[in-house]
Amino acid sequence: MTMKEQRRFLVFTKSDFLILAAAFLSFLFSISLWFGFLGAINKDAGIFVGLWVPSILAVGNYFKIKAGR
Repeated sequence: MTMKEQRRFLVFTKSDFLILAAAFLSFLFSISLWFGFLGAINKDAGIFVGLWVPSILAVGNYFKIKAGR
């Protein structure tokens, strides 16, 4: 593999950052629900929102593969 091909794998696009940001915000929201930072402690909702993180990453990966990148 050439150096140019290796760099291509290290480049993040705007959509990559948006997907990662959405997953990270979901993670932070889950933590805030679990520990009650934004109100009452709601561990069930924290777990539910925490399950969004892998879902967001999986859907983002699906559309990246579907787009042929």
